[in-house]
Amino acid sequence: MINDNLFERFPIDAVYGLHNMSEPLGTFSIRSGPLMAASDRWYVTFRGTGGHGGAGPHLATDVTVLQAQFIVALQTIVSRNVSAIDSAVISVGAIQGGSFLSANVMPSEIRIAGTARSFTESVRNLIERRINELANNLATAFDCTAHIEYSRGGIPLVNHNEETQRAINAAEAVVGTANVNKNREPFMGSEDFAFMLLKRPGAFIFMGINDEKVSVKLHSPDYDFNDDAIPLGVAYWISLVQQELKN
Repeated sequence: MINDNLFERFPIDAVYGLHNMSEPLGTFSIRSGPLMAASDRWYVTFRGTGGHGGAGPHLATDVTVLQAQFIVALQTIVSRNVSAIDSAVISVGAIQGGSFLSANVMPSEIRIAGTARSFTESVRNLIERRINELANNLATAFDCTAHIEYSRGGIPLVNHNEETQRAINAAEAVVGTANVNKNREPFMGSEDFAFMLLKRPGAFIFMGINDEKVSVKLHSPDYDFNDDAIPLGVAYWISLVQQELKN
């Protein structure tokens, strides 16, 4: 939508987003400032000579032990390189190498992939730099090579102050002040609505959908949207539009 010149074609003053959340039905939650994280993916390929795991492991360069050391070393980025005041997540999501049909063979190549989440550009840059340094330096230590790809995806979602308050006012008109969390904790999910918030001021809010009938986590295989939340979502948008038209 942005690439199709949405903001150039239409006179848009502000943007608002709504997302269901695994929180109690009849509640909303939001915060001003950083709400959701940047989302990056990284891919590392280690290459060595491979060899026979029984007859001649000393003649091989072992990418299996190398990747194990790399995975352990990754944990030091968050615990020792990122300030305790900041937040970051680095997780390994995929490992590929070797064959279960030939478990006595040491592979010549192994691939590792994962995700990295952060809230600031400085931490994001730090994570990318350290992944590259650890992969290359460990590969050298094991007489192997490393190929690293770091792909930057979603950016941090940052709500604007004035529009956040407007979203709060609209939600309170629907469910009452006590049922709107105005300072929810940021979390490591990522949302491409963040790119729209770079173009125009706005706010992104969460609406709870869980009750005694529906209690699921987002993106789980058991996810089942609670239809009872639909009237609340519609009422929120109506409240927001009526409020904005008055302004």
